Amino acid sequence: MWMGRSHPTIPWCRYADDGLAHCKTQQQAQQLLVELKVRFEECGLELHPIKTKIIYCKDDSRKLQYPNTEFNFLGYGFCSRMAEDSIDKRLFLSFTAAVSKESTKSMRDKTRSYKFYRRTDLSLQDIATMFNPILRGWIEYYGGYYKTALLSVFRHFNKTLITWIQRKYKKFKSKTRAGKLLESIAERQPNLFAHWKAGLVGSFA
Repeated sequence: MWMGRSHPTIPWCRYADDGLAHCKTQQQAQQLLVELKVRFEECGLELHPIKTKIIYCKDDSRKLQYPNTEFNFLGYGFCSRMAEDSIDKRLFLSFTAAVSKESTKSMRDKTRSYKFYRRTDLSLQDIATMFNPILRGWIEYYGGYYKTALLSVFRHFNKTLITWIQRKYKKFKSKTRAGKLLESIAERQPNLFAHWKAGLVGSFA
């Protein structure tokens, strides 16, 4: 409500205690930061001393040099990335979102925590049934922007499946043979795992 009254022309968003304000100039951002600190103090609060920053959204149109040019918000990392023009296929520098490094690490940790690579009593279908809701959730949340940034997560998942194959089948003790088997399964059953179905197969090596 305070932002609406005091700065109606500044777009902003908030989720719980995380927020972003979109300023047009550094001067405007600095002035808003001063006012926010005062407002927070009036409410008995304070801005996070490390997370609160002025970020320069560097891209092909904004080419100046500033110390802070990237930030994380709600599991996404926002920074300069190469993008392709949908019409003339020209590459250009865009300031856009993709799953953050911290989020990809968290997803890989989640895969490890299930330790299904040890469960030789399970079938591949059992693993798919168990993990597909999680895979779909990751794709639906993080796949909205720069979807290919998720490939490292799914490559790790595939490698965990390969380890499971090595443990379950004696004749596939070789990582190379196990990887080729999983690749052939992905070709025959592309809908078995949610990331395969979404076209985010990833590699098997």
